[in-house]
Amino acid sequence: MRLGDGAFAELLDVRVREPERIAKAHAVRRRRTSVMRDGMLFIVAADHAARGMVALGEDRRAMADRRSMLERILVALEHSRVDGVLGSGDILDDLVVLGALEDKVVAGTMNRGGLAGARWELDDRFTAYDAEHIVSSNFDAGKMLLRIDDEDSGTASTLEACSRAVRDLNDQRVIAMIEPIPYTKDQSGRAVWDDDTDKLLRAVAVSAALGGSSAYTWLKVQATADIATVAAATTQPVLLLGGALGSDPSAVFDAWAAGLEQPTVRGLVAGRALLYPRDGDVAGAIDRAAGLVEEAAKNKVGT
Repeated sequence: MRLGDGAFAELLDVRVREPERIAKAHAVRRRRTSVMRDGMLFIVAADHAARGMVALGEDRRAMADRRSMLERILVALEHSRVDGVLGSGDILDDLVVLGALEDKVVAGTMNRGGLAGARWELDDRFTAYDAEHIVSSNFDAGKMLLRIDDEDSGTASTLEACSRAVRDLNDQRVIAMIEPIPYTKDQSGRAVWDDDTDKLLRAVAVSAALGGSSAYTWLKVQATADIATVAAATTQPVLLLGGALGSDPSAVFDAWAAGLEQPTVRGLVAGRALLYPRDGDVAGAIDRAAGLVEEAAKNKVGT
């Protein structure tokens, strides 16, 4: 879907002349009566730029063009199987002005202070939404990133902040979507994912127990080679995360398909892999992922 010149000009004009219209649009947004319509959820993620991630592979500006990003999200949201979007405030404000969030599940990202590549990256401060503004913005969920590295003291403050956010969201009966990822340092001292399954199991166990109640806690985890073991570590709903497709997109889709078969796995939250596919076919990537989610929904009927 193209974001026409007229619609884009109006969006820019609202930013200048009618900023109060943004909050009003969120307040009157038509929400679903239920987040889950058939036992599975498919959400497009668009919160990477808020923590300084605009590069993809060798292209340092791949996600820097906001109009292009919005067009890609609009393509995704047009698909009938796409339930909604996860985004930072700037993205969600743009989308609500464009009228793209009606009847969609909306999750606001909360901690974006751990800027990509920064020395303090794992001290991931809550610089985006807090629970109060998730609720006042009429959203369905608040998402937080919890990277765990035993050798990085920034983990402790992030852990505490996530726990507090889970409690606050739970008190408002709003989904707390936690993304637990074990981290380590590479030879240059840069923070990187640790793909050790045992460490992921530990991170999932820690995240599942945060806060005063787990009633509204959902977990967002990577589809590892041993996803069955990871998914069995909790009874809470698990959503598979996306990431970049890398050099073998088919392997990523295969991993999602295997993960979606697990009883606790209840959907997919993917961003860069679908909005910026290697072949440029956003609609095709979305449709392929939607097919996996649709098949999983059929298999989970009655569960």
